[in-house]
Parts: sequence; structure tokens; C-alpha cells
Amino acid sequence: MFYGAVVWDPWLIVAQIVCLQCLYYLTLGFFLSFLVGTRVSRLTLVYFFDFATINTSTVTGCCVIASLLPSSFAGAGYMLYLIERAKKRLDFSATLYIIHLFICVIYGGWPSSITWWVVNGTGFAVMTLLGEYLSMRRKFMEIPISRYRSSKKFLHMLNKLPNKEHYQ
Repeated sequence: MFYGAVVWDPWLIVAQIVCLQCLYYLTLGFFLSFLVGTRVSRLTLVYFFDFATINTSTVTGCCVIASLLPSSFAGAGYMLYLIERAKKRLDFSATLYIIHLFICVIYGGWPSSITWWVVNGTGFAVMTLLGEYLSMRRKFMEIPISRYRSSKKFLHMLNKLPNKEHYQ
């Protein structure tokens, strides 16, 4: 197979989406447990999926916002290892946030808060752009070549050459 040829593997794509979604929610839960869990008596799914909890008028709402944004940064890092091409970062980020929107609609209704849209739009942009930047940076890294090993191999090849006296 040639470089750049893409094989359509729907099971791989579904597995990558599920893995990215799970890692995103695990990271969000980690940040929520530290930032929101210390402020409320019981941390529930309301803080994950209800748009009403994302507001700037309360300290708890600001803590929810402060949990969502680092999760987007972490999602960009997860994509670096889960998704092989920079071109697919936008697709996977959009899929993650569309699934998140779908779950939020089922859980708490259509998000009518402008804050929810701004925070999730910012998270989507951060995850996509940072994911593509990290991928491009990794793509253009130099390949380390050990000088010791190559010079040792070169010297070994020189020893196998016939002597100059042999040609005289």
C-alpha cells in the first residue's frame, strides 16, 4: 500500500470516536471533581450536561466553565495519539461536540444560554486548532539518527574494502 492511501475502516472510526468521547468525559469529570466537587454537596451529571449550570453569575458556574476549557486542551492531546492525520482533527472534534450537544439536549433540553454556546464553541475551536497544531508539529519533527551507530557501520564497511596495494 502506498503512503497516503486511506482504507475505509468504520470500526476503527467508531472506536476512535468512543475512545475520544470517554477520555474527554473522564478528563471533564476529573476537573469537575476538583473545581466543582469541593463546592457542592453532591457532584451529579447535571454539571456535565445541563446548560443551566454553565453561567458566569455564580462561582460554581465559573468553576464548571473552568473545567470545560482544560478538558478541551486535554482532548487535543488525546487526538494526537488516537487520530493519525491532522486533516481528521476537525471531524473528530466536531463529532465529539455534536454528541455532547445531543446528550445535553436529551438531559436538560435545548441549550438556550449564550454562555453555553460560547464556552462549547471556544472548547471546540481550542480542541481543533490545538490538535492540528500539535499534529503538524509532530509531523515536521526531525527524525533522530544516532551518529555513533552510523559511523560504526561506516567503519565496518571500510574495513571490508580491499587494500590499495591489491590494485597496484
